[in-house]
Amino acid sequence: MHTARRGVVIVSGGGAISPFTTPTAECAVGLPAGSTDTGLRAALLDAGLRVYTSPANVGRRPVSNDPEANGFDGAPETLPAELTVNAAGPIDTAGEHLARFLAFLAEREGLDTVDVVAHSMGGLFTRAAMRELRAAGHPLRVASLVTIGTPWQGSFVAEAANGHVDMSVAAGDPRTVRIIEDFKVLLGDISEGAGTQVVSQYLGGPDGWNERQGDVLRDTPVTLIAGDWFQAEGGDPLAWPHDGLVQWASAMAHGVSPHVMTPVATHTFPDVHSIFFADQFGLPWHRALTWNPQVFEVVLQSIGTAS
Repeated sequence: MHTARRGVVIVSGGGAISPFTTPTAECAVGLPAGSTDTGLRAALLDAGLRVYTSPANVGRRPVSNDPEANGFDGAPETLPAELTVNAAGPIDTAGEHLARFLAFLAEREGLDTVDVVAHSMGGLFTRAAMRELRAAGHPLRVASLVTIGTPWQGSFVAEAANGHVDMSVAAGDPRTVRIIEDFKVLLGDISEGAGTQVVSQYLGGPDGWNERQGDVLRDTPVTLIAGDWFQAEGGDPLAWPHDGLVQWASAMAHGVSPHVMTPVATHTFPDVHSIFFADQFGLPWHRALTWNPQVFEVVLQSIGTAS
């Protein structure tokens, strides 16, 4: 049941630039809530939900605009850096900042419960934030978590770019080779930790980051959504199929201990990771995970069934 004290928070992922928006305030220029969140936010608002987007930037600084293609300007409010996720930084640091933002939002907006919809590394940031809130004894409750293309066991693209696997993982697909080569450049240009942590060597295994989170998600129903637009017959299942950045098995949290997370539902769509990849490969935006109306329906159903 949704009341005046319950809201939905959309959390963007690694390398994202996203504004802080509220149910009644959005960016004046460009995409109202940035390239990741705008379509999803509109669908949730149309359903009558109280929706906020959490701020994120590349680097430790506030965010008021994104000058890149499909960006925004005239953000309704610029929050300080300590409430803004550094989308290029370490997962745990992002979690600390996101936890501060959620605590701020709860106090200012009078929320006691939130449903979180997280794209890409935003799912990892969210779980780190939930750990921080629990450690601080904060009363805010996360009623549900929907992750969209979250690399729970890492991104094969990051692993190839970091040299953990060789280029054979691309299965000779020129699109995938191009993606990996582009990520190598991105890794050198902007990564402050995120690009080296989103790999199975860091996240997986009995001593990995996933296991260190313990049972943070024990009382939170989790829905997993994955894209599998890129296919390769006989491709290594550690990489194929994938959405351009995250392999299907990772988005489905395969290999993650049930003690850490047991999803209540999983869904797969023939989509790419984001509109960045849709533009790159000549696809309509509705073939990007956070712009697909069918994904919106799953998100709404997941939130609606959470108590």
